[in-house]
Amino acid sequence: MKQRSADAITLSTIWHTFQSVCREMRYILDRTAQNFLMAQLHDVAAGIWDAQARTLAVPEGPTSQFLGQKFSVRYILDKFGDNLYPGDVILNNDPYHGYCNHLPDWGFFRPIFYKDELLFFTMARGHQMDTGGSFPGGYFPNGYDIHAEGICIPPIKVFEKGVERKDIFELVWNNVRFPEGVRVDNYALIAATKVCENRLVALLDKYGRDTVMGCVEEMIARMERAIRTEIARVPDGTYYGEAASDDDGTDLDVPVWVRCEVTIRGDEMIIDYSKSDKQRKGFVNSVYSSTYSRAIASSFLFFDPSLAEFHNEGSMTPITVIAPEGSVVNPKYPATVGGSPQSVGTEVMEATVMALSKAMPQKAIACWGRHQGHYIFGVDPRTGERYVETTFDADGGAGAVSGYDGFEGAASLPTLGSVQRSEMEEVETRFPWRILCYKLVPDLSGAGKWRGACGLRWEALNLGSDGGMATGSSDGHQTRPPGAAGGEEGPLCKAYIKRGEEEILVKPHRMYQVRTGDVVVKISGGGAGVGNPAEREPDKVLWDVINEFITIEKAREVYRVGIDPRTLEIDWQETGKLRNQNLDKGG
Repeated sequence: MKQRSADAITLSTIWHTFQSVCREMRYILDRTAQNFLMAQLHDVAAGIWDAQARTLAVPEGPTSQFLGQKFSVRYILDKFGDNLYPGDVILNNDPYHGYCNHLPDWGFFRPIFYKDELLFFTMARGHQMDTGGSFPGGYFPNGYDIHAEGICIPPIKVFEKGVERKDIFELVWNNVRFPEGVRVDNYALIAATKVCENRLVALLDKYGRDTVMGCVEEMIARMERAIRTEIARVPDGTYYGEAASDDDGTDLDVPVWVRCEVTIRGDEMIIDYSKSDKQRKGFVNSVYSSTYSRAIASSFLFFDPSLAEFHNEGSMTPITVIAPEGSVVNPKYPATVGGSPQSVGTEVMEATVMALSKAMPQKAIACWGRHQGHYIFGVDPRTGERYVETTFDADGGAGAVSGYDGFEGAASLPTLGSVQRSEMEEVETRFPWRILCYKLVPDLSGAGKWRGACGLRWEALNLGSDGGMATGSSDGHQTRPPGAAGGEEGPLCKAYIKRGEEEILVKPHRMYQVRTGDVVVKISGGGAGVGNPAEREPDKVLWDVINEFITIEKAREVYRVGIDPRTLEIDWQETGKLRNQNLDKGG
């Protein structure tokens, strides 16, 4: 049947409906999920695809969880073929047999039929509080292979024609440490997909199948035209960027490099990671779907921001992502991948952003402070129950963007702000840890004409049992987030455990024992800068000093601005001399 074109109002209504339905799905998860990562940190994603596995709506979520999920939908279509029915729900977390991210991120996919015709898929995905494996949490180095990291679930029906397959769920939940909590979260994710189905069927009832599908085609076509126009504005050429993670968790203190070449040819873009390191023994390997997601997300940052909420398959059509099999950005089964959402997932985005900042210096973007995560597990003496705790609280903040300072409090570049920090009261209520210190620290930001967000100091006291702390999601203790267009790198991070008079140095990608009474301390570097620091407006430098983002010493030595320490006013004569000296040195 021929699809009818729709008027502008109808097109806008249908387009916005797809976006709002995805946000409603996230809201449902916020209100019904119980685990800390999903309910408080919002480590969830939702999206809509069509029956050809084309991406239709992915308005927000962690970059690794949803932009590449067209590969998962395609896998499901190839696996099940005609054996898909209304009421089916398919669970998948396998990076190799299902194109997922890493094992803790469980996705529930629902095919959506209208009058017996398969038209759409929807997915709700969330980071589970446990997924089995050697230790709680999933960010643990030195696994023999991916099976040591947890239960691997290829696409499998957990509901078939509306009937729950209790035996499948029993098998899955028997392989995690917190089955009741995981059960609640699984049902929350499934409920979100059902709401999406209800909303899309109602949309089809109201406007008709032909009108809705005609709008889908127009949505995709418009975004392809828009992105091709954006790419065509960039000078043709090849632009290079690189970034390194501290190590892979197995070969310690040996940096892992991601190298990116972005080639612009007319209205097409090629993002090529062929010069990156080979796949590693440790758990930092990023599977192709995840690398693809981050590459695409990084490019979107440089396009017209008014397009941000509407990206779909058309946005991705002009962009080719090359990641050779057997590399750290496209490993072969059964390589471990548990740490990849942060390392080297962060570096994939950093290298891409660096390359694109050279291609478009007027839109240059600096990298964010490295993630300072952990998974702490033990027993809560208040309840006698086991717990596993993680937060994004110690992250330093966002990098600068040409024209703007870095956003304070944003957590981790791969999340692009969609995963949030927690409330301290919530942490202390849920886990046997008391927060002792949580403050911004002067001079822990990358300097620039536009300054990166400030780093911070975070301290917490263990009131629980002896247990373990895995730093598998941390990074940036010996490698730094790059600045852009002459901006300073983000500062290095540091962490240690205070045990009485002893200080035990803590490094990323390792396992440590924590004891009752230990204090964990993290000093996290902030975001990197954009542009020459000596070109920052002196009034902004003074504001930074007054508000304790930087010290008077850094104002003078790096920003070349003299400030009277008694009056806290700019010494314009000294500033002129300092900046003239900087010019004489070629600064």
